[in-house]
Amino acid sequence: MDEYKKTIPTVVEALATDPDQGLNQATAAKRFKENGPNRFEEAKKDSLAKKILHSLMDFTTIVLLVAAAISFYTAIATNHGDYFEGLLIIAIVVINSFLAIYQEGNAEKALEALQDMNKQTALVIRDGQQVEINAEELVVGDLLVLENGAMIPADARLIQTSQMRIEESALTGESEAVEKEANFVAEGDLPLGDQLNMVFKGCTVVNGRGRGIVTATGMETEMGKIAGLLGSTGPQTTPMQKRLDQLGKRISIIALAAAAFVFFLGYLQNEELLDMFLTAVSLAVAAVPETLMVIVTLTLAYGVQKMAKKNAIIRRLPAVETLGTASVICSDKTGTLTQNKMRVRRVWSHGDVVTDVEDQMTDEAMEVLKIATLCTDVLVTKDEEGEKEYQGNPTERAIVRAVEESYHTKKELDEEYPRIGEIPFDSQRKMMTTVHKKGKKYLSVTKGAFDVLLPKFHYGDLEKATIVNDRFGKRALRVIAVGYRIFEEKPSEMTSEYLEQDLQLLGLIGMIDPPRPESKGAIAKAKRAGITTVMITGDHVVTASAIAKELGILTNQKQALTGAQLQKMSDEELDQKVKKLRVYARVTPEDKIRIVKSWQRTGAVVAMTGDGVNDAPALKASDVGCAMGITGTDVAQGAADMILTDDNFATIVDAVAQGRTVYQNVRKAVNFLLSCNISEIFIVVIAMLLGWGSPFTAVQLLFVNVIADGLPGFALGREPAEAGIMEEAPIPAHESIFARGLGKKIAINAASFTFVTLFGYYLGRFGETISHWVAASPEVGQTVAFLVLVYSSILHVFNVRSSRSIFQVRLASNKSLFEMAVLAILITTAVALLPITQELFNLVSISLNHWLLVAILSIVPIFINEMIKFHFSPEEEA
Repeated sequence: MDEYKKTIPTVVEALATDPDQGLNQATAAKRFKENGPNRFEEAKKDSLAKKILHSLMDFTTIVLLVAAAISFYTAIATNHGDYFEGLLIIAIVVINSFLAIYQEGNAEKALEALQDMNKQTALVIRDGQQVEINAEELVVGDLLVLENGAMIPADARLIQTSQMRIEESALTGESEAVEKEANFVAEGDLPLGDQLNMVFKGCTVVNGRGRGIVTATGMETEMGKIAGLLGSTGPQTTPMQKRLDQLGKRISIIALAAAAFVFFLGYLQNEELLDMFLTAVSLAVAAVPETLMVIVTLTLAYGVQKMAKKNAIIRRLPAVETLGTASVICSDKTGTLTQNKMRVRRVWSHGDVVTDVEDQMTDEAMEVLKIATLCTDVLVTKDEEGEKEYQGNPTERAIVRAVEESYHTKKELDEEYPRIGEIPFDSQRKMMTTVHKKGKKYLSVTKGAFDVLLPKFHYGDLEKATIVNDRFGKRALRVIAVGYRIFEEKPSEMTSEYLEQDLQLLGLIGMIDPPRPESKGAIAKAKRAGITTVMITGDHVVTASAIAKELGILTNQKQALTGAQLQKMSDEELDQKVKKLRVYARVTPEDKIRIVKSWQRTGAVVAMTGDGVNDAPALKASDVGCAMGITGTDVAQGAADMILTDDNFATIVDAVAQGRTVYQNVRKAVNFLLSCNISEIFIVVIAMLLGWGSPFTAVQLLFVNVIADGLPGFALGREPAEAGIMEEAPIPAHESIFARGLGKKIAINAASFTFVTLFGYYLGRFGETISHWVAASPEVGQTVAFLVLVYSSILHVFNVRSSRSIFQVRLASNKSLFEMAVLAILITTAVALLPITQELFNLVSISLNHWLLVAILSIVPIFINEMIKFHFSPEEEA
């Protein structure tokens, strides 16, 4: 689209429209039918069947489904009709799929509710009449009417403008409004921010009015093109998904290998092949932690619930965990780190008197602001809640707001100094002048950039003002100079040549788009957690650097880079320097993706925040995209993994803490489950090697995995974070789930479970050969081994809660875990005592001596863990 290079008559002719009457209804209807509605294409959502199929494609789930199929086959082949084992496996798979799909469905509903805003309307002229239509009905060639405060519904070539300024930060990242000029014609290619005769969909009119001819709608608009970039990046696999997928594959392979080994061993020992086959199947089922993915899903879902209470909607479950491993946060500046609201910061009046209006308001500073307020066109209104709203140019809004936050109102000033004339701002003069009646005299006020007004000043401390102007500029403050003239009589001419000369310098006003109050603290907190914050913005490098320095992102100017400099660098050069750079200014959407991917190539896990359409592709490409819920565009929200409903940068850091807690709890779940599952493999294999037969049936092992491990494991996701979680370094993206001592802990726990269970099995099966203290039989041995493994596994959940002693961790900090552990113990005891469940799970009644043996052996793993914690300094888990 190059309409900005053409004259108005050429554009009118090319688009076959009328600059006065607009399109007629018939032509508009025809074009609408040909080109479709003025909206972005929505990504096709997966069907329920596809979601279910995707959830069943996990390697561990496939192994379980195969085991269930074998279980059903053997039940039919042997005519025993016991389908309980197969049904139990299927139920576990179904529950896991249901939880994942249900939680993600809830997140999508929350997002849809967030996006359910009022339909945008547009003012157009059709058949010579000004009408209001649904913005989706706009077509190319429509004559668009743009008023102050209006959201622009489509790209358009301006044909009329009157003091029009457009805020384009959602598209370009530039916080300062751009003055538009209908008669401007470009001689060559220009970036969007310099196309002064064009307006773009999604931007806002902040001053003046105008008319334009629609040149593009929907996906053909500049914002639509950026939305189209989202298709170039596919869905990312999170670090934990990779770790757990790898873990599931390894365990399943070990399980299958162990099962094959046991079957071969039984064959060599001339055991019944069908019995050996069933034993091998039971071992495969035992080794696979069936409840791991359910527990992980519940842990993530609980993290999502916690984040929802802190104003964050998680669209995809693994995102909250990925945030926990984030080592870099790439953030947009305007509206994310800053308020996107220009504010007066300093006022200079004379000499060395510079007033910081945030700390105090002096009479001298107020006088400068009062006179400057007279020379503004800001409209002050009140919303439904009675809060003031300021409409107009951002610079002028800042001046008026500074005055009204004290004891004056613009209305009072306008009444005290009634305006009798004005010379509006224009791009040639770059200044504005108004004339007011002041008692019997007349006052003219002129404001504009200091450099432009300097030749107009004949009075005032100009030398000092020049120094102050330079000082303000180095602080990235936008400087507005205010001058005036006093007339004894009403000025005879309301012209620039007459009014804008021989001015008295009144003062300088320095303003800036200020950082959000919470941003600095959040960045400092992230830094302590080893997380690097990088600012990526479309704003000027001086302004961006000043804000970054104030926030604690930038320490020296060498850490800042412009988009032009970035584009000259190859990917290899960027990869070498990316870790040293903290600010990127004047960048394009494509630049943002390059920066994110460069960090990812260095091994970083990248979270990207933003609100504008220009942020959307980078949000999609990053490991976790965080979009703003209030100011964020639909495109940005659709590309993000997380929506911040309060637009608060600090919420991201809270999300990181929650993500780390989630990952910490997942590691605890892995410790808890694998300690038992790995021991089950060794127990069965060792018993078979010793010729003792299998200590367990498949249904007993399923009970251990689902009840003893599952119920307490479900509550592990609610475990609060351990102390100092945000003082640790980020978890490397490629770090093993077993890193930092977790593998050793699992090995020790599995060894202790193996020992106590085999010892209990031996005493239960061969106890009479040693002592008459206990009766013995294969069935008694299986029952004792089953109970020892179940009880010790349930009690093990209290070991994995913390690196501290179980006596130092309050039960009340996670009541549900204690309740689930008690419930699992009660269910196990009932199964062991009731005749019906004894038959179902192949158990027998045992003596009181056996029960005492079970109790003693079950607490041995706890004793071993307590000794290890006592002798070694506690090491916080990730």
